[in-house]
Amino acid sequence: MKRSKLNSALLITISVFAVFALSDCTGSKKMFVAEDLTAENLFSTNIEGPAFDRNGQLYVVNYLHDGTIGKVAPDGTCSMFIGLPAGSIANCILFDKKDNMFLPDFTGHNILHVDMQTQKVTVFCHEPRMYSPNDLCMNRNGQIFASDPDWKTSVGQLWRVDPDAKPVLLETNMGTTNGIELSPDEKSLYVNESVQLCVWKYDVDEKGNVSNKKLFYKFDDFGLDGMKCDKKGNLYIARWGKGTIIVLSPQGKLIREIPLKGKQCSNIVFGGKDGKTMFITLQDRKCMEKVESNIPGKKY
Repeated sequence: MKRSKLNSALLITISVFAVFALSDCTGSKKMFVAEDLTAENLFSTNIEGPAFDRNGQLYVVNYLHDGTIGKVAPDGTCSMFIGLPAGSIANCILFDKKDNMFLPDFTGHNILHVDMQTQKVTVFCHEPRMYSPNDLCMNRNGQIFASDPDWKTSVGQLWRVDPDAKPVLLETNMGTTNGIELSPDEKSLYVNESVQLCVWKYDVDEKGNVSNKKLFYKFDDFGLDGMKCDKKGNLYIARWGKGTIIVLSPQGKLIREIPLKGKQCSNIVFGGKDGKTMFITLQDRKCMEKVESNIPGKKY
């Protein structure tokens, strides 16, 4: 083959390989590049807590105004799902195995339960000692782990709420606890402190008890908010104020930092057909962005 034809063939091969490498077989040519999912200003400044039910429907808190739960379609159009009882405002959405919805009601010191069939909202757990329950995650036993910050005094607590709705205080005298997430094997619990900029890692036993607290990662600037793990155990953290998602390995090593269009990123969830799309809430833009990743979320 002549050199010119050889070079042309080589260029074509490289170009095709590059397209597949960028897309990671997801069909997207924009890996780790933020795109708008919804229009701006559809949510309140407390937009947060994106979560998918088992049918793939995306829900987000504080649609149009505080105290609501909105539904987001794949094309980014939004609609109202429910309004919460007067005075209640949620920070997060969590689904259990049976597709029951749980919400931390930070104004009422509650964990709320939503019946997805009747849309009835009830108090699952009320604990006056809670400051303002913020973010939730759940293990396979149905135990809920909750962060509980007091923003006025920059302190926080860590709770577990068992399936019988009994609250268990796991730790107090922490910093402003916010993002919380379990590793895929559920042997580690990550909790971050937004003001102190620390991410802590706990060992978790089969009964949901935590021990062996260690500093997993320390930041020097901006803030920290929601966290999620991918299938390989990497931890994704919303860097509130900086407008990035930072990815840390299970060993606490920086893998990458993904820039977003907005700055006040509050939370993340993995979804899409293959679980490799990150859906991110932005409080300054009052909207959602999405980013294609190369590893699916831990539930996929």
